[in-house]
Parts: sequence; C-alpha cells; structure tokens
Amino acid sequence: MRYLIRRIEFFMITLWAALTLNFLLPRLMPGNPALAMMARYRGRVNPQAMHALEVAFGVGTNQSLLEQYLHYLVNTAQGRFGTSLTFFPEPVGSVIMQALPWTLGLVGTTTVMAFVLGTVVGMVSAWRRGGTLDSVLPPIFIMTSAFPYFFTGLLCILIFSVALGWFPLGFSYTLGQPVTLTWAFIGSVLDHAVLPAATILITSIGGWILTMRNNMITTLAEDYVRMARAKGLSPLRIMLHYAGRNALLPNLTGFAMSLGFVISGAILVEYVFSYPGVGFMLLQAVENEDYALMQTLFLLITVAVLVAVVVADLATALLDPRTRARG
Repeated sequence: MRYLIRRIEFFMITLWAALTLNFLLPRLMPGNPALAMMARYRGRVNPQAMHALEVAFGVGTNQSLLEQYLHYLVNTAQGRFGTSLTFFPEPVGSVIMQALPWTLGLVGTTTVMAFVLGTVVGMVSAWRRGGTLDSVLPPIFIMTSAFPYFFTGLLCILIFSVALGWFPLGFSYTLGQPVTLTWAFIGSVLDHAVLPAATILITSIGGWILTMRNNMITTLAEDYVRMARAKGLSPLRIMLHYAGRNALLPNLTGFAMSLGFVISGAILVEYVFSYPGVGFMLLQAVENEDYALMQTLFLLITVAVLVAVVVADLATALLDPRTRARG
C-alpha cells in the first residue's frame, strides 16, 4: 500500500509540473496564434477580425497570468483545448481524435510486436549462447537498429513499392475509397500499413534483443537457476519461469516508456509514408505554428508516458516482491 501511494504521489507531482510547463512555454514565445494565422494574408488586417481570432484562440485577454493558469487547468480538466490553427475552425480535441486511432493501430501494435519478438529472440539466444541463432539474428537486428527511421522507410519504398510494386507508396488507405467497416477497407488499411510497420519493427527490435540477451546471461549465472538445474527441472521451465521471468523485469520500464511514446507516433516514419497519425500531425502543427495543437499533443504524450511508467512500476512490484519491500 505504501508503495502504491508513493507511485501515485510521483504521478500527481510530475503531472502538475508538466501542466505548468505546458502552460508557460507557449506564453513565453513571441507572437500568438492569431498573428501567425493572419501572417498568411498580405495587406492590412481588420482589427475586429484580429480580435475575433484572439478570442477564438484564447489569447489577447486582460486576465492576469494566475487567472489564465486557473482557467487553463479548468479547461484541461474538462477536455477543452482550444481551436486548431492548422485545421481551423476545428477544435483541437476532435482533430487529435481523428489521427490517434491510426497511430495507436500502427505504432502501438508494432511496438508490442518488437518487444515480444525481441524478448523471445534474446531469451533463446542467451539460453543457447554461441549457437547458430545467437550468431546470426542478434548481430543482424542490432545492425539494422542503427539505421535511421527515414532511411529504412525510403529503402522499403524503393524496393517494395517502386521496384517490385508489392505495396502502396504511402498514406493509410486507398484515396477515394469510402471509410467503412468492410473487408475491402480493412484490407486496404493493412496493405498500406505493412511498410511503415516493417520500418518500425526493423529499427527497434535490435535494442530489445540485445538488452534481453544480456539480462538473460546475467540471470543464468544466479544460484537459484543452478539450483533449479540441480533439481532436474525441465530446460523449458527453467528458461521461462526461473531465468526469463527475472531477466524480463529490467525491461518493463523501458517497454512502458515505449508504449507511452506511442502517442507521439514515429514522426519520421509517418512523414515518409504520409501516414495520417499523431506524429505527422505534430509536424504539421510545428510548421504552421499551431500553438494549441502543439500544446495539447505535448501534454498527451507526457500523460501517456507517466501512466505507462506507473503501470510498469506496479507490474514490477507484482512480479518482484523485493520492489515492494524497498518501497
């Protein structure tokens, strides 16, 4: 119980700090969203139009900084994040909800697949250290993980789209196709997701293989593993329940942070493939000086990472009683 309370306290304090920074940083920047939008148009600006835009974007008010801060906290708690400049006059919340499912489906699924496959390959490689699997797969995937996302994505497009014509060049489904829950639309979505997913998988699985292999090698030298072998337990049970379970614990926090950053999307991958996810939207918001959209996306990423880390800490405490004793 004490461990749980401390984790919740950490979450609340960090969340308050993130909210405060998210409030202050845009207000320390020169200009405002209304000026950024009107800068697109040449000539004189109607004062009434400028005032209307400032009201719509929540700037140019006579409130004190403290009043603005309290107003910001209330709006955030109620899910009111302002109006998007890039997709004006759409509210920021509805804009993000249009892109979030694409990112969760692509990056979220691929991140879980990379972690599971990397963990299994790393575990088996350490268990059969020096064998064929250990000599081939870890070096290959560790080498591919050093490639930048955009390089791997462009290489996949060149080979599998341009040269072979197996997969589409980009986007999330065939343009002009109605968005309906049919097998034709689902097949189009999966077809367009193959290359972006392969890019993320190739560039991220090597890190999980390396860390799991190293953790597994260290765990196999522990006394309780030797005792399990002396008792005559089956190799599969020793690998999974004794060595693998304990070797997995250090990776949980890293996996949780990876799941948290799923919300941000793989920005370069989504940009290369013109995939309409949150990462591509964040890039558009930066290019268009869309402060409200940037502010909300940064807050969403921060909250997702904090929640994932707290969940990972609780999972670690359940799997390892020593953590609760230290807490």
